[in-house]
Amino acid sequence: MRDCRGGSIQVSYDQDSGAAVIYFDFISSVRQSQIRGVMRHDKSTSRRKGLTPKRRPPAPAPPPRSPRRSGASGAPPAGAKKKHKFRPGTKALREIRKYQKSTDLLLHKAPFSRLVKEICQSFSRESLRWQVYGLLALQEAAEAFMVMVFSDANLCAIHAKRKTLFPRDIQLARRIRGVQNL
Repeated sequence: MRDCRGGSIQVSYDQDSGAAVIYFDFISSVRQSQIRGVMRHDKSTSRRKGLTPKRRPPAPAPPPRSPRRSGASGAPPAGAKKKHKFRPGTKALREIRKYQKSTDLLLHKAPFSRLVKEICQSFSRESLRWQVYGLLALQEAAEAFMVMVFSDANLCAIHAKRKTLFPRDIQLARRIRGVQNL
């Protein structure tokens, strides 16, 4: 008999059946419970030497995936080529070169004109009409201003030894330039 935490273990051997009988006595605050475990010792449970293990049958094929979820796993389907992945930053540098070479507008014309007309309505009750060249001139000026603010904010981020542009960088760039009320 051995004492354990809050209880005792008693092991006895039954000669007739060849079984080891284990009694666990644990005293709880509510009641005392006794669990009896029986372990038989016969040749079927002992380890045999010299026999090779049997092979398992092959696992059944997984069910076919729905087309919606096929892209969820990282592995490409069998027979398909692996998609080429660029290193981080390669596509960003390519986009920077592309936009620095081009002279066309970056903002779409229709949403920009709707925004201008909406702002004009807040200042005047009557609907004001705009010429196409007036809207294009305003859009050129707005994009030039935005590029200037972003380049100044990028310098602020570099000065802070960061590569990521934060809103506080844009706020600092606007404050240094003196653009408070925009």
